[in-house]
Amino acid sequence: MTWITLLTTSSRWQAELMQELLAAHNIPTKIIDLGVKSYLGAGTPAALQVRLQDKWAVLLLLSPYEDEQET
Repeated sequence: MTWITLLTTSSRWQAELMQELLAAHNIPTKIIDLGVKSYLGAGTPAALQVRLQDKWAVLLLLSPYEDEQET
């Protein structure tokens, strides 16, 4: 199974939030720590990985909502 890094964040909680959102849609994910764990609430960089076959579904789920504009 091939995993790709779809998102990197400066705080692990952001990756965990995205992981929860994707879990609600039954999309498996992995979080990879990118740095040394810190203390005093500074956070640690993390990467969110998804399976290659889920890439486009995840990109659609995590993309910003575009409101149709009437002209």
